[in-house]
Amino acid sequence: MILIGENINVMSKTLGPALKEMQSDPILEMIKTEDASDVDYMDLNIGPARLNGTDLLPWLVDLVQANSEKHVSLDTSNSDAIDAALAKCNKAALINSVSLQPERLEKTLPLVSKYDADMIGLLWGEDGMPRDVDERCMHMVDLVLKAQEAGVAEDRIWIDPIATPISGDINQVMACLDFMDMLPEINPNCKSIVGLSNVSNGTPRALRPYLNRTYLAMLKRKGLYSAIVDATDYTLIDIARDRAPEITEVIYNAMDGDDSIPGDPELAKYAKTVQVLLGKKLYSHMWLD
Repeated sequence: MILIGENINVMSKTLGPALKEMQSDPILEMIKTEDASDVDYMDLNIGPARLNGTDLLPWLVDLVQANSEKHVSLDTSNSDAIDAALAKCNKAALINSVSLQPERLEKTLPLVSKYDADMIGLLWGEDGMPRDVDERCMHMVDLVLKAQEAGVAEDRIWIDPIATPISGDINQVMACLDFMDMLPEINPNCKSIVGLSNVSNGTPRALRPYLNRTYLAMLKRKGLYSAIVDATDYTLIDIARDRAPEITEVIYNAMDGDDSIPGDPELAKYAKTVQVLLGKKLYSHMWLD
């Protein structure tokens, strides 16, 4: 599985101000942390960055490339910033992301071919968030067709079905799992990717890792190719790399209908989390108690 570190993000309380002011020291510390982590890409999320994106993102790419051999994922809605940053990349980059919104298609999709980049195909339609798995599949067909028309090969498209918070609509959480079953049948050459931390957004901080790790294992079993993850959650990375067989076995057993709770308190948390993610139990902040 390809892992993309999410930690260089303008929404971070510590890194956000440094990114906006282009102060290298705090960002460099995180680059070194992600470089030492077992991730493959660093996601460089600068937000819309309408005022200084064309300066900020290339500067950030230079900073990463001077201190790491990792690939970069360019995460912004500012297509001009992506263009300027891609010109700086010394190896294949990932554009995060291209959706069915007309402006994104018109401005960002041509950059995929121009720079021989890969792209995340975000299944966000003109009317917004897809409502179910069927709408996700429809958006994928439309998006892949438009990418092909722009000269982008299917194997350079990483489809993101959009993970949503468990504290919201459980049907949306299940839709991503169901979509993973359908992707190989509809577009077998496309890859898949999920912004994993979305599923735990809005939940207590101490509980977020259990949702993220469990959902990753569930999606991985369904064939997930890539995930955007917290590069400092080393247990999650071990699950992705098949280095946590006891945790994975508990999660898979629970997926297969085993509702028993292991005696080990830590493993019990994963079994309980599967039940919540599958909708067998209603979500609350107390689901582990």
